[in-house]
Amino acid sequence: MRYRRLGKTGYKVSEVGFGAWAIGGDWGPVDDDESLRALHAAADSGITFYDTADVYGDGHSERLLARFRDERGDDEIVIATKCGRRAPLEVGEYTPDNLFAWMDRSRRNLGVDRLDLVQLHCPPTDLYYHPEVFEALDEMVATSVIAAYGASVERVEEGLKAIEYEGLSSLQIVFNAFRQRPADLLLERAMAHDVGVIARVPLASGLLTGKFNADASFAEDDHRNFNREGAAFDVGETFAGVDFQTGVEAATQLEDRVPEGATLAQLALRWILMHDEVSTTIPGARTPDQARNNAAASLLGDLDEDTMEAVRWLYTERIAPQVHHRW
Repeated sequence: MRYRRLGKTGYKVSEVGFGAWAIGGDWGPVDDDESLRALHAAADSGITFYDTADVYGDGHSERLLARFRDERGDDEIVIATKCGRRAPLEVGEYTPDNLFAWMDRSRRNLGVDRLDLVQLHCPPTDLYYHPEVFEALDEMVATSVIAAYGASVERVEEGLKAIEYEGLSSLQIVFNAFRQRPADLLLERAMAHDVGVIARVPLASGLLTGKFNADASFAEDDHRNFNREGAAFDVGETFAGVDFQTGVEAATQLEDRVPEGATLAQLALRWILMHDEVSTTIPGARTPDQARNNAAASLLGDLDEDTMEAVRWLYTERIAPQVHHRW
């Protein structure tokens, strides 16, 4: 496993992390014992960065991570959580009292006095024009409620605004071979402000694993079924906003670019990590094998220019018309 600096947090984190949304139980059945085995397999593979949120399973994901860290006894583990989705998405809800209450609940769930990193969880765009919110977060750093804070954003423009706040340490955004717009400007700007970049939805909700065909179906409670049109949250989250049929066909076109002994998912993760401005990427895993296979992407060599050009061409010709102007 290779490690990178997470912006001004100062944390040295694994370049492949662990996204803990799925193990919270929000979409599809989960087995807590299997989830814990997956977390330990990740740590055994060198993964030190774990991303969760207070709404993943209404705190269940956070509590699982607390059990895992207690069992592991590893001071190198960094757990980043998110807050703000427990209330209506209105700027007026982001009061100092509410922020403290959300973080206090996460501290209890995670069994800590101070949270490693808290990210605003895709708040309304207008929030970034309310400096009093960030002043409240600065005060929580000063009083050791949190060690650092960041923002998880939907749109590039939100990220560009967020990094203007000096106290912001990290920025999480959808970035993958099917969502390349952050590379146009945002990644460079974030690095200039010493803001760590966390690439989420790295496999486009599974499209970039190459395991789906056009007839694939998903459980009723799986976001890949109910959020394709943005019914529950932003449409850009599920399948990274790409039409399913288009995504399946595009993923197939990348298969012949997969290095020998690797998988399409590992190629997709390696593509993200070819961007030095990215601190870590957070694929999800439900099983130990998935966790180990994700971690193995860090062992791949750099992708050659022909492969990088093939990904650029595929995005420009097939994917960008659907997503580039939207996020």
